[in-house]
Amino acid sequence: MKIPRFGLNRFDSRSVEAFAADVRRAEMLGWDAALQPDSQLRRRDTYVLLAAAARATDRIMLGTLLANPVNRHPSVTASSIATIDELAPGRTLLGWGIGDTAVRLAGLKPARVKELEASTRLMRALLDGEAVEVGAERPARLPHHRPVPIWIAAGGPRTLRMAGGVADGVFIRVGTHEANIATAVEAIRAGATAAGRDPAAVRLGAVFHTVLVDDPDRALTMAKSMAAGYYEYSPALFDPPCLAWAGADPETLKREHKVWPDFHHATDLVASGRVVDFLPESAADAFSLRGGPGQVADRLVDVLRRAPAEFDYVVLHPIPNPEFPDDPERGYTARMAREVLPRVSQALGAL
Repeated sequence: MKIPRFGLNRFDSRSVEAFAADVRRAEMLGWDAALQPDSQLRRRDTYVLLAAAARATDRIMLGTLLANPVNRHPSVTASSIATIDELAPGRTLLGWGIGDTAVRLAGLKPARVKELEASTRLMRALLDGEAVEVGAERPARLPHHRPVPIWIAAGGPRTLRMAGGVADGVFIRVGTHEANIATAVEAIRAGATAAGRDPAAVRLGAVFHTVLVDDPDRALTMAKSMAAGYYEYSPALFDPPCLAWAGADPETLKREHKVWPDFHHATDLVASGRVVDFLPESAADAFSLRGGPGQVADRLVDVLRRAPAEFDYVVLHPIPNPEFPDDPERGYTARMAREVLPRVSQALGAL
């Protein structure tokens, strides 16, 4: 079975220097991709950080996960990611989506699917060196264009279908349940077919929230908060696994229990998980990996084995967010690289 590239999307961004050093450390530990959210009110400028990481590394893939067409005009994003590819030739990608926390914290609304599609087509043309009509006096052209692949991160059926029609790759964000993953892959393939594309040409990736916590009760509680975050994002994701939401609506729960900004990003994920303790254990397992290294590795192998397609990338989103500086021996970055990823690669290679 194909062994995917394993990516990480949380790094030490307390300073530009710290970020570059942390990505360099991840590269030395064997991680394959370093991806950074474009969230201007939570972290330093994404492209400045990626530029520093490009100078400090030799092998690891670099990119965004995710950028959006709301915070920056697509032409600005195209210019920025092309510049990063000049510093890290052939090891850059753009992870792109409607925007959620990053835009809401700025008082803005996430992009609609049609807006995301139009923005993707605009950026693809600019990155390919084409002249594009943008309503200006003359067509727009990116003088330093680079063929950076555009990956759309998506979880909803309309966005997944659209992504299959226009993106180079799709990061599936629907949790870990095989029914949701199968539904997502089917939507991507249908979108590719409808657009006259070969579905096999659309590369696939997955983002899995990973609760690497040895205490089983604590891990379960945090995983329930992850499940609530997915429900908050898209209630329809509870349907394929046949799950029910038996509590008040998420907005009411967040307001009454001071969960901010959401169940995925709450400062105290144990507290936010207790708010949704009505969720069954099956809900926790449908939307995240959890437990100690052995449990996480075995569960990840099972998820990938059951998936209806093989993935080029698997991004393992750390839960809770690591404290920085990350412990060089017991922190998430090191433990996953030393205790989880080799075990997963060995198991997949034997299938």
